[in-house]
Amino acid sequence: MNGPMLATIPFDDDKLHEECGLFGIYGTEDASAHTALGLHALQHRGQEAAGIVSFDGQQFHGHRGQGLVGDIFGNEATITALPGFLAIGHNRYSTTGGTIVRNIQPLFAECEFGGFAVAHNGNLTNALTLRKQLIRRGSLFQSTTDTEVITHLVATNGNRTVEDRFIDALYQVEGAYSIVAMTNDKLIGVRDPFGVRPLLLGQLGPAFILASETCALDIIGATFVRDILPGEMVVIDRAGLTSLKPFKITQSRFCIFEMIYFARPDSSVEGRGVYAARRRIGAELAREAHVPADLVVPVPDSGVPAAIGYAAESNIPFELGIIRSHYVGRTFIEPTDRIRHLGVKLKHNANRAYLDGKRVVLVDDSIVRGTTSKRIVEMVRGAGATEVHMRISSPPTTNSCFYGIDTPERGELLAAQHNVAEMAALIGVDSLAFISIDGLYRAMGEARRNTLKPQFCDACFTGEYPIPLVDREGGERSTQLSLLAEPA
Repeated sequence: MNGPMLATIPFDDDKLHEECGLFGIYGTEDASAHTALGLHALQHRGQEAAGIVSFDGQQFHGHRGQGLVGDIFGNEATITALPGFLAIGHNRYSTTGGTIVRNIQPLFAECEFGGFAVAHNGNLTNALTLRKQLIRRGSLFQSTTDTEVITHLVATNGNRTVEDRFIDALYQVEGAYSIVAMTNDKLIGVRDPFGVRPLLLGQLGPAFILASETCALDIIGATFVRDILPGEMVVIDRAGLTSLKPFKITQSRFCIFEMIYFARPDSSVEGRGVYAARRRIGAELAREAHVPADLVVPVPDSGVPAAIGYAAESNIPFELGIIRSHYVGRTFIEPTDRIRHLGVKLKHNANRAYLDGKRVVLVDDSIVRGTTSKRIVEMVRGAGATEVHMRISSPPTTNSCFYGIDTPERGELLAAQHNVAEMAALIGVDSLAFISIDGLYRAMGEARRNTLKPQFCDACFTGEYPIPLVDREGGERSTQLSLLAEPA
């Protein structure tokens, strides 16, 4: 190929990625505009595609596209073409292959009871098994997402009400999910019985809102009401809000990585302020793994709150020794392959004036493959640091997630293949330490991890999966599953 090439940023994928953000609103004539703003606040949960479906009392309207929310819904004409008092929206990050338009949510279908739109955050662990059953019964799938399984289960159900159809459909699925859905007169929100993925309720005047995080409420001036409970379904219509609890009550297992990395720092989820929790994690890390140093430097931006907590607890100065560019997306124009090794500098650059001659503690949220960590350490040493010590605000990521987070196969996870000393040598640091699992729980306000009934889902650290991995355990995890059961 001649000329510039569009390429994925080197090392950009050496992070865990959330799959999506959800927003829904009922009871305002500016429903789609509020939804677009909510999705903008939730942009960190998915940057590859976004969509909105609205209803104006007569018909449904929809628009979806690849790219950032501002690019897709920043035009007034686009919002004007989505009239109505009811709307739901979705931000998406795809995990296998490229984003294709037919996978962009919300998904919409005309059912026996009328129009039905649905958007999903999480992953159904028996999606392939259900998909095969539905195809044998004659269902015709239009996407490669596991979310469409829910649509078919609702559409082919014989129950009279939408609520009963939805409940019966969810009885058949395994996995982690938060869902917002809509009909021509209802907004519905539901969380799986373990409450792995977040979903909350807000209010703006008479309008009710469902969203993944409180930052989506803040941007439109809405008030936080409460979290949707694990296993709870809320139905919002002209009569108000109805809460249903159709699923067996179980131990809540909220994803602890939401607190470490995924949720926006200014959000509150499950009753905890994210920024404060990350500072506490940093303080715990300093108590567990102190090292004499001149500076505490975050790997921006996700390492900043923990680094502030580490610096305060250890009484070591905090400095922005690495500066991040905020003008780089997931792709860039790469003239030749010769400069690919410079890709990390598209996002990060060393602040030499502060690093030269210093002993540096680098604080980051996780190590996945280790490629980014290695390059950043090289960059800091190249700026003159005499010692580089890395501190990680999560335990070692030794297992893949199957509940809606994009993680590599276990064989690609650095911590699954090497001990801490080996990892330290591979990324080139003088020392490396991770927060302990009990230290992480203490930062969340727990005395320690309850080994019999863990308070969070921490499978990526412990390998203890609370929800059955039906497709994988049945030998179905394959290229076909990667293509057909792509997490939402």
